[in-house]
Amino acid sequence: MFSPMGTRSASAYKKIGVETRVSQASAHDLVDMLFDGLLVAVGSARAALVGGDIKSKCAHIVTAVRILEEGLKGALNLEQGGPLAENLQQLYSYCVLRLTQANARNDVAALEEVLRLIEPVASGWKQMGQTADTHPAARLQAA
Repeated sequence: MFSPMGTRSASAYKKIGVETRVSQASAHDLVDMLFDGLLVAVGSARAALVGGDIKSKCAHIVTAVRILEEGLKGALNLEQGGPLAENLQQLYSYCVLRLTQANARNDVAALEEVLRLIEPVASGWKQMGQTADTHPAARLQAA
């Protein structure tokens, strides 16, 4: 359907859209985007593995690991976050381990485990943002 130029143009528009969204996002929204990206990457890795596309599986797992290591773990404040931040750091580290094992062993169950572990955290984070949006005073107190 797209010519090579059309595909590049569509990719460029997508990139600009993401960059615009990121530049206008709050800190909460950025973490929300990281969770969304992580869930998409792990789901895509699972689909690629089931479909026998090992190259794509590897690429999606690398993306997921980078989101966990550089994005989510990097955003944790262990000094101010206390036990919650420590627990999240341990969860993210465990997920990186399971993703690495999934990649090395072509283990669908490991990918599904990561999804099961991250989905409730991502959902809770999203709900916190919705609560802050409906209760502006809560957002001011949190800041």
